[in-house]
Amino acid sequence: MAQLTQFLPYILMFVVIYFFMIMPQQKRIKKEKEFEASLKVGDKIVTKSGLHGKISEMAETTIVIETMSGKLKIERSSVSNELSAAANKK
Repeated sequence: MAQLTQFLPYILMFVVIYFFMIMPQQKRIKKEKEFEASLKVGDKIVTKSGLHGKISEMAETTIVIETMSGKLKIERSSVSNELSAAANKK
């Protein structure tokens, strides 16, 4: 019993870290993956670096976006869920 009370603060600290840091991050990653899978040709997107464009071609891991200056080939993972959603609301 004495050993349990000795480790109880560490156990509680791990539980708090899990619920406030690890679990929300896992949800965010899952949401990003679902967004990447739902992309289709014709969608207007914004990359994490701030490039705006429209999807013109898609491959398994890359997409080609059409911007005002031409076409760019980028990784699917570089498309931002939050920025794209905000840009499409306008």
